Amino acid sequence: MPGPNVPFPPMEAQLVKELPDSNGWQFEPKWDGFRGVLENDGGELALWSRNGRPLLRYFPELRPLGELLPPHSALDGEIVIARDGVLDFDSMQMRLHPAESRVRKLATEIPADFVVFDLLLWSGEPVHKQPLEERRTELERSADGFRLSPTTADTDEAQEWLNSFEAAGLDGVIAKRLGLPYLPGSRDGVLKVKPYKTADCVIVGVRWKEKPTRIATLLLGLYGKGGKMDYVGSAAVAASKHKEIFERIEPLLKGAPDRGFSEPNRWGTGELAESAVRPELVAEVRYDKVQGNRFRHGSRFLRFRDDKDPEQCTWREVRPPRRKEDPTFESLLAGRV
Repeated sequence: MPGPNVPFPPMEAQLVKELPDSNGWQFEPKWDGFRGVLENDGGELALWSRNGRPLLRYFPELRPLGELLPPHSALDGEIVIARDGVLDFDSMQMRLHPAESRVRKLATEIPADFVVFDLLLWSGEPVHKQPLEERRTELERSADGFRLSPTTADTDEAQEWLNSFEAAGLDGVIAKRLGLPYLPGSRDGVLKVKPYKTADCVIVGVRWKEKPTRIATLLLGLYGKGGKMDYVGSAAVAASKHKEIFERIEPLLKGAPDRGFSEPNRWGTGELAESAVRPELVAEVRYDKVQGNRFRHGSRFLRFRDDKDPEQCTWREVRPPRRKEDPTFESLLAGRV
C-alpha cells in the first residue's frame, strides 16, 4: 500500500449529466484509462490502482518517471494509451497480463503514458492539505518533465471540451470545486460530467428472463462494411415497457437468421437463453461510451424508430467521421485545443 504520508484511496467523483453553472470550479478532461497514484514514500517507486493494487509491473515503461520524483513524493493521475491521437482502453486492458515476457513486449509495442492531475506529496511536504488551486500551482512549478492534464476555469471552454472530446477517446469532463483540500476516498466537491448519447440500432435478438414470454434484454446490431451486421451490445427491458416491446418482438422470432451473440450475460447469475429475431425493427437507445466494437455498458431502450429503415443503422451512429478540428491526445496535452 502507499506510504504513510500519502492520502489514500484517491478522491472519487459523483456522476452528473451537465456542467455546474456557477463559478468556483476547475475543469479537466476525464481521461479514459486506469487511475494511478505514483509515489515514492517507502524507499522505492510504486504505482497504485484506486483499490491499492500495484500496477508498475504491468507498465514498466513508466518506471523512468521515478527519476523525476523526489523521495517522499506522490502524484495522482491516469495511466493511458493513445493510438493515432485517440485513447485506446482496449489496449489498456491487454496490458494486465500475468506473463512478464508478454508485459515487456506490449510495453514496447503499445507504451503507456501517465497524465498527472494532482500533487499529493512533494519532498515530504503534505501538499494534499492545501486547496485545489494551490496544489495546481505547486504541481505546475514542481512536476517538471511530467505530462500534466490541462485545466480551465471557463465553463464555456469546458462545454466545448464536452462537445469535442469523444473524438480523442476521452470520457467526459471532471469538475473540481476550488478551495477544497484533497479528500481521500470522498466524492465531495468532484463531479464527473458524462452526457449520455443516443443511437438508432437494429434489434437482432433477445435474451429471455422466462422463455418464451418474458424478455430480459434486447440485443442490438449495426451494419458494418459490406452490409455485415455487427453485434454491438444490449439494452435491458424495463418492466413498464415489457408488454409494448414483446408485442413488437414476438412476430420477428419466426424466420430469424441463425445468429449467435458473443457478449456474456450481465443481467443475472446464470446464462440466459437467447433467440435471434429478424432484423426489421429499429430502436433508439441511450448509451455512454463505445469501447472497441461494443457499448461499454448496457444501453437503455428509449423508443422504437418506425420512421427509420434498419439499413440506415450503421457505425456512423456511434462513430461519426472525424473532423479536422477535433482534438487529439497530443494536442490536448500541448494545450492546442
